[in-house]
Amino acid sequence: MAVYVLDHYYLAITVLVTTAYQLLGFAIAWTFQFDRSNFFILGYSETESFSALLTLLIGNEFHARNIVASVLVMVWATRIAGFLLYRVLQTGSDNRFDEIRRFTSSQCSKVWTVSLPLTILNSPAVSDTSRSGSNPAFGTSRDIAGIILWALGWLIETTADAQKFKYKMAKGKPKDKPIMTGLWKWSRHPPYFGEIMCWWGIWMLCLSPTTNGNLPSASKSAQYGAIVSPLFTLILLMFGSGIPTAEKPQAKRYFLMRHGDNAKDENARAWSNYKEYLRKTSILIPIPPIIYKPLPRLLKKTLLLDFPMYQFDEGKDGAAAIEESRGDSV
Repeated sequence: MAVYVLDHYYLAITVLVTTAYQLLGFAIAWTFQFDRSNFFILGYSETESFSALLTLLIGNEFHARNIVASVLVMVWATRIAGFLLYRVLQTGSDNRFDEIRRFTSSQCSKVWTVSLPLTILNSPAVSDTSRSGSNPAFGTSRDIAGIILWALGWLIETTADAQKFKYKMAKGKPKDKPIMTGLWKWSRHPPYFGEIMCWWGIWMLCLSPTTNGNLPSASKSAQYGAIVSPLFTLILLMFGSGIPTAEKPQAKRYFLMRHGDNAKDENARAWSNYKEYLRKTSILIPIPPIIYKPLPRLLKKTLLLDFPMYQFDEGKDGAAAIEESRGDSV
């Protein structure tokens, strides 16, 4: 029998648990001065995994859909936590950790929001069939589509992370060019594309009790409203701590390799190589360069999401980069 805790949708209990887990991670990181790893692990990915397991267990309705959705979230969270921890131990740093540390005040809301589809699915309001919940037979079109979407996204994210790590660790790689192998030849940010796909898949998988079952209107509204999870992920990666934090810094690096005060002859083509890379590589959606490069600039800057906000202006941003580099060298 499902356990009713604070509310029928488990919204309040997951807020409390997420906050407590965040504070625990922060306390451990602050106490032991973990500047590189555990704060991220405790503060984000493992919170997702713990929240998924908690709501499944206290919901006490082990329907196939609930188990599958919970396992997929835990697999996603554990994989990314393990990979990032391994990478930071190998390289000594990780820019994703740096961004997470800058956004600590919003971490609780981020984890809670992204988890909403699964939280609501596992709640008594949706899955307690002895009351007003519903459990249509597993295997609906939305179940299948959601699992396929999640699986494709997880494979893209996992493969892209592995390819980038292998490239960074390789000796003798060209310093005047960004990575242009594997999935990175088709997209400048394939892990973000994969992550977005994963959370759209989770939302779709969790939706069948509403579309194929018999739920009260309030519960249906809650499940439809959980679309804020994939939308939030999309917005965050497109306009927050994802692409914006990567595009201009990378452009700045290649610009300074060619135009900075300490530019070397061996890097004379660094900036032109990078601009060619931008012309032929989609910013997010994986598209073969042979198709992407000849597309109209207007199409790239609109429907294909390479918005002006990501562009490095050689006059304005370039001048600022040179001045900043001079200040750093003093």
